[in-house]
Amino acid sequence: MFTSVLMIEKALTSADVEFVTSLHGDEEVSFHVLLQPRGDQADRLLRAIDDVALGELDEVARERDVPEGEAARPFGERALEVSLQALRAAGSSAEGRLIEDHPLDALKGLVDEVGADEVIVLTDPHYVEEFFHRDWASRARHKVGVPVLKLFSHSKA
Repeated sequence: MFTSVLMIEKALTSADVEFVTSLHGDEEVSFHVLLQPRGDQADRLLRAIDDVALGELDEVARERDVPEGEAARPFGERALEVSLQALRAAGSSAEGRLIEDHPLDALKGLVDEVGADEVIVLTDPHYVEEFFHRDWASRARHKVGVPVLKLFSHSKA
């Protein structure tokens, strides 16, 4: 069985599930999902820049209405549960947890714990972080010791 650690930032869509479950053809895949609820206000500017870059000006105005930090935890728990159910319904083994520590430390720990074969980072585009190679996938490539695949989710959160 192939073991993948899947880092996400929101609930998987049906297209996302089909995408990640078909990456290895007919081989059985076990997913270990990490989801980080929305961060604190420090991330708000970067998200607003991403929204502007994507031409989603309405989203910029709504950024302040989206729960962050501890207030985002219940939304993260629900998104994780929905994602795990969708992966299982697609025939994959799936376990998951919310990220409570630094995302890359949690990722490295889980990769080591489960003996992962790969890491899949599935997020919306984050242009500022990606340009400076500060996104999860770019930083994980130097830390986890297994191949890291960067994919973009199929819809906005």
